[in-house]
Amino acid sequence: MGDKHTVRFEPVGIEIEVDEDQTILRAAAENGVQLMHGCKEGQCAACKSFVLEGEDIELDSYSTFALPDYEKEDGQTLLCRAHAYEDLVIELLNYDEEIIRSGLPLRRGTVEVVSNEAVTHDMRHLVVKLVEPAEIKFFPGQYMDFVVPGTEETRSFSMANTPNREGLFEFVIKVYPGGLFSEHLAEKLQVGDRLEVEAPFGTFTLREARTSDLIFVGGGAGMAPVLGLLRSMAERGVDRKATFYYGARTARDLCFEPELHGLAEKLPNFRYVPALSEPAEGEPWEGHTGLITEVVKTLETNLEGADAYVCGPPPMVDAAIATLTALGVREQNIFYDKFTTTGEQEGQDGQ
Repeated sequence: MGDKHTVRFEPVGIEIEVDEDQTILRAAAENGVQLMHGCKEGQCAACKSFVLEGEDIELDSYSTFALPDYEKEDGQTLLCRAHAYEDLVIELLNYDEEIIRSGLPLRRGTVEVVSNEAVTHDMRHLVVKLVEPAEIKFFPGQYMDFVVPGTEETRSFSMANTPNREGLFEFVIKVYPGGLFSEHLAEKLQVGDRLEVEAPFGTFTLREARTSDLIFVGGGAGMAPVLGLLRSMAERGVDRKATFYYGARTARDLCFEPELHGLAEKLPNFRYVPALSEPAEGEPWEGHTGLITEVVKTLETNLEGADAYVCGPPPMVDAAIATLTALGVREQNIFYDKFTTTGEQEGQDGQ
């Protein structure tokens, strides 16, 4: 372990101790401070913040798309990659008062595979059961890190289920050719196999204090955290008006269709709107076609006052944020998970 330094977060006035060997984000999580974050790999920019006091910071490798050189020179940093080597004061550029003090403890554990089934030609539905510890708490919409068997690498995937006493966790994971975890998932992982995990991570959670309308926009494995949020709303009888726009290429890329259509019976103000961007020739499809952001633009005219949750590949997320803000959603009311890619084109998945 290295030396410890004090990091103060403004404008919330929270102070934590950070070991030099830890990133600031990691230290905050271990202290129960839930800072905004996504990929934890310096790619999505969700944790971008401004350094008010202190200069001795070193960053692990990161994408200059997330933190361009001119922003770094201006004093901005990525908390998921930043190591403090002196006391610092950090201005949080992106934070949520409702979330920041509600952090759950990070727990490492072991899970056992209960089922591993294909739900589309390139996505799998993985269900695991906690072996130890007795419990890992999480909020719907958060994600779990898996250690890739035989390596020290980790990959992150969003839970699709709600917290439960049985210790079960569900995931919808896209399989990439050559993907370090996803190829193992598709070709080797068997029922009964055990995996090392850590959770919970992510801030893609429902802001419970709000009563505004909800717009969910997802694509690919972005199905998982939205499904978790919708299942939670159905279980608890949340009566907010909600629409889930889900984009896929063809009909064979759709999954969980019966459940999503059936949610309207439990959530009277819920509507599920799937759309195909490249429907196969002759495919019997009577729903919407085109990019999901274009479908949102067509069906919605004014989203002022709404909360939006967006989850999927970065290009889709960026396009959706632009569309939603143009339709009146305040930027601070758009919560998103960019499913950035790691190495062989996989990873968070969720954040």
